[in-house]
Amino acid sequence: MREKVIQRILESRIIAIVRGAEEKLILPLGEALLAGGISMMEITLNQAKPDGFGAAFRGINVIREHFGDRLLAGAGTVLSSAQVEMARDAGALYIVSPNTNPAVIRRTRDLGLVSLPGALSPGECVAAQEAGADFVKLFPASDLGTSYLKALKAPLSHIRFLAVGGINEKNAADFIKAGAVGLGIGGNLVNRDWMAAGDWGKVTELARQLVEAAGRNA
Repeated sequence: MREKVIQRILESRIIAIVRGAEEKLILPLGEALLAGGISMMEITLNQAKPDGFGAAFRGINVIREHFGDRLLAGAGTVLSSAQVEMARDAGALYIVSPNTNPAVIRRTRDLGLVSLPGALSPGECVAAQEAGADFVKLFPASDLGTSYLKALKAPLSHIRFLAVGGINEKNAADFIKAGAVGLGIGGNLVNRDWMAAGDWGKVTELARQLVEAAGRNA
C-alpha cells in the first residue's frame, strides 16, 4: 500500500487539508473533493486539544470505510510516535507533520506508512530525507515563495518537495513549475463558510481549478 500512496501523491499532486471540520461534514466534503478530481484528504490533529484527537481519528476511519481506495486518508499535525500509532490504528495511510522529527519519521516507516514531515531550512530538509521521509513538506511555502523552492531544489534535487502553506489556485502552478511534486491545500479549498452552508459545488469547482493548475497526470 505504501507504493500505491506514493504513486497517488505523484500522480494527483494535491492533498486537501482538513482542520476542525464537524464529523458530519467529512463525507460530503469527500464527495465534493472527488467530484473535482482530488483524491487525497489529510485530517489534522488539534494539538491544543489532545482530548479531541478522537474526532480526527473517527474522520479518518469514516473516509477509509466509505471511500476505500478512491479517497486516501492521512493524519496531519502528527508530533509523536504515539500519535503515529493512533493514526495508523484509525486507518491513516500517510503521516504529515509541520516539523522534522526523526523518531516520528522512523515510526511512520516502521509501520508501513508514507512519511511527509515538514521542513524549511536546507539542514531540516536533508535531515528529514536521511531519516526516511518519502516527501518533504516545505512549510510555510508561500511566505518564502517559489524562488526559495527553486534555490533549495538546485542542490537538493533528490528530495521530493510538497509545497504547503498559502497555496491557492493563483500560485499552485508556479510552485509546481518551481519544482514541487505536489501541494497541500487547506483553508483556501476546504472553506469553512462553504462547508457550513452546504455549498459543495464551490468546493468542487475550486478543486477542479486547482487540479488543472497543478497539471495533474491522472
